[in-house]
Amino acid sequence: MQDNQLVEITKEYYNSQDADEFYHSIWGGEDIHIGIYDGKNSIKEASRQSVVLMAEKAGALNVDTHLLDLGSGYGGAARYLAATFGCKVDCLNLSATENHRNEEKNKAQGLDHLINVVEGNFEALPFNANTYDVLWSQDAILHSNQKFKIFQEAQRVLKPGGVFIFTDPMQADDCPDGVLDAVLKRIHLEEMGSVAQYREFAKEVGLSEEEVILMPEQLVNHYTQVLHGLEIHYESLADKISREYVDKMKQGLKHWIAAGQKAYLNWGILKFKKA
Repeated sequence: MQDNQLVEITKEYYNSQDADEFYHSIWGGEDIHIGIYDGKNSIKEASRQSVVLMAEKAGALNVDTHLLDLGSGYGGAARYLAATFGCKVDCLNLSATENHRNEEKNKAQGLDHLINVVEGNFEALPFNANTYDVLWSQDAILHSNQKFKIFQEAQRVLKPGGVFIFTDPMQADDCPDGVLDAVLKRIHLEEMGSVAQYREFAKEVGLSEEEVILMPEQLVNHYTQVLHGLEIHYESLADKISREYVDKMKQGLKHWIAAGQKAYLNWGILKFKKA
């Protein structure tokens, strides 16, 4: 698949009413990424815990920090960062539907003066070099088939000493060929990134590794909770989300869970720094 085709497919998907209703109602509506579970917390609480831990690992965030969130979704992370640390945050996201919700939530919470929402593609960032203290992304890089380009862009737009911190669903470094076909088909990709691949990309563009925290079990926890939520609310979702979408999502989640349980998948926080 050509690069621009994947971008358009991803944009169309996240702009759809089905996807918007699913992520806004089942996934929590603020953060639409994998959460960190303690056995008691909800999807919404676990998803926010991912944001909190990333913020702790990102460095000394404050009112002077200029941060860019790649694939920002509904902007939950941006609002947490702006409200908690006073950061100035630029949100870059493909979906006009999600961006509209993001802007509405920013205004409702009185944070629109700190958060700027931009529609765009993170493979070609519409920002000047040496602009950001922190480049942040949660579970968005997997959607690209030009992942090396994202690292090149990260190196370009970060200030000297700036950090690139992100989470991403990845394949295990030793993942056998062919075992992720069902997962990859769902996201229209031929392969996923891996820790080894991201380390190599960072090295090639001149970003040094600061920290890697792997939590593959949380990927399984998260998709299990989302699947459970879909099953519980299956009937009540009928007037909001098409049955075809829900049924495909349930099947897709089962593929992710099975692959994660077999240790074919990985997830965690990766942090790199520009010299």
